[in-house]
Amino acid sequence: MVNTARGEVALQIDGERYVLCLTLGALAEIEALFDGAVETRLKTLGARDLLAVLLALLRGGGHAISEAELRASRLDLNAAARAVAACFEAAL
Repeated sequence: MVNTARGEVALQIDGERYVLCLTLGALAEIEALFDGAVETRLKTLGARDLLAVLLALLRGGGHAISEAELRASRLDLNAAARAVAACFEAAL
C-alpha cells in the first residue's frame, strides 16, 4: 500500500508493485548525483539519469533493488518518468 500522506507513489516493475518515496536520504542522493542542480537536471532527464533518480526513490520507499536488477527489468520508461514526477509533486 502507498501512504499518500507521506508522498509515496506506486510503480509496476516486472509485474510487481514498488513504492517510491522522496525521503531526505533520497533527496540527498539525487542532489549529490546532480551536483546540487536538481531542478535544472530534472527538467531534462535522460534515461540514465531517470534510472538513477528512480533507484534513489525506490530506496526511499524501502526497496533494495540494484542498478543491475533495474536495468535488467522490463520497465516502462514513460510510466517511470510519470511516477518520478508524481513522487516529487506529492512530496513538495
